[in-house]
Amino acid sequence: MNINFIKNSVSQCLCGYSKSWRIILFTLILHFTFLILNFSPAYAGIEIKRDVLENGLTLMVVERHNLPIVMVTVGIKGGSLIEPAEKAGLANLTAELLPEGTKKRTSTEISEEIEFVGASLHTSGGDDYITVSLSILKKDLDLGFDILSDIIISPSFPQEELDKKRERIKGSLRSYEENPDFVAQKAFKEALFGLHPYGRLIEGTSGTLDHINQRYLKDFHSAYYVPNNAIMSVVGDITPEEATSLIKKYFSKWKGKELKIPSVEKPKPLKDKKTISIDKNITQANIILGHMGISRDNPDYYALSVMNYILGGGGFASRLMQNLRDEKGLTYDIHSFFEAKKENGSFQIGIQTKNESASMATDEILKEIKRIRETLVSDAELQDAKAFLTGSFPMKIEAGKKIASFLVAMEYYELGLDYINKYPAYINAVTKDDVLRVAKKYLNNEKFILVIVANEKRAGLKIE
Repeated sequence: MNINFIKNSVSQCLCGYSKSWRIILFTLILHFTFLILNFSPAYAGIEIKRDVLENGLTLMVVERHNLPIVMVTVGIKGGSLIEPAEKAGLANLTAELLPEGTKKRTSTEISEEIEFVGASLHTSGGDDYITVSLSILKKDLDLGFDILSDIIISPSFPQEELDKKRERIKGSLRSYEENPDFVAQKAFKEALFGLHPYGRLIEGTSGTLDHINQRYLKDFHSAYYVPNNAIMSVVGDITPEEATSLIKKYFSKWKGKELKIPSVEKPKPLKDKKTISIDKNITQANIILGHMGISRDNPDYYALSVMNYILGGGGFASRLMQNLRDEKGLTYDIHSFFEAKKENGSFQIGIQTKNESASMATDEILKEIKRIRETLVSDAELQDAKAFLTGSFPMKIEAGKKIASFLVAMEYYELGLDYINKYPAYINAVTKDDVLRVAKKYLNNEKFILVIVANEKRAGLKIE
């Protein structure tokens, strides 16, 4: 592990302590960290066995025989990206109802069988794809694959469960509206993406949810829940041969079919800056400033990762944090990030500050964007960003569950089987000129969306 990554991480953790205590704790933590590293095997790449089965299912297997546990993640390319606008929430609702009843099991029976063997089964919706995840002991793999195949192939979408799930989601949406950050995020997405699916909530709205019935759920499932539109990753105490055998045994009825993926109109680029002010009786203004981002397959993704770390993604090491928190005292936390998806995602900077400081905070954010677009970053900033990004990368794939989820994303975004091994090289190849180039190309301090949720009388936000 890189020494700069360790130093940077420890420094961020100790920011709230006095100088004398920081020196003492810094020394102790570094000493303890190096003791662990000296007795830990060096990180090595992950060997992935990939195969496309006869029915079109993409299977990826990683063997880890240290524990008798197997993690399975199935990704279905049936996210909200392909659902009709008038049925927003359909993709997510379909995913959430998978374990709530099949042709041969009730919701209670599925839950009890999973809990009896100490396993876990989860489903979740998403913008680009949905996931079904199973964690189970190796001795119970037959039961696990039996249930997994049952909920993926033969969900029944019981009316009673549909009604309960719909009301729970609607209740959650109502509670979210009390959260200023949620309100700001919702307004930002709608303003940026317009009618594009990325501009909607994955959960949909109360209105669209009320129009979703069993027939819509079954039709959506029939159209997209097919093996040639799916990725399965299996990680743990299992061989590729064992995984293939289980799939043949329990997924033999899962047949591929012709897919009809609806085309989606691209979101229109911003022509000017737009300010959205939402009045709430709160003491802290919630601000989001941003614009269109990139797709995950953009080759500039890695240079942008380094640039963003320096700007606002690097915690206490970032310029935004040093300026607005350390020097100006305007906030406790500020961050920036690129949300890269199948299609162009977003770039956002988020901050909470006193109502009265909202205008000043926004001005300083724009100054930092302008600065990184016009001047080269320092050697130290570049080195620290690379060290952190490469040093923290193994943490994303340190456990079987994380690996299984990562493999599905890696396959979906077509990053390549060697992506895990090549990622450090991609990051280390970034130069200061690259950082300046992508900052100029992808950051904009003139055409952006600014959303502020605050007490408008106290905030008095003005953008010149």
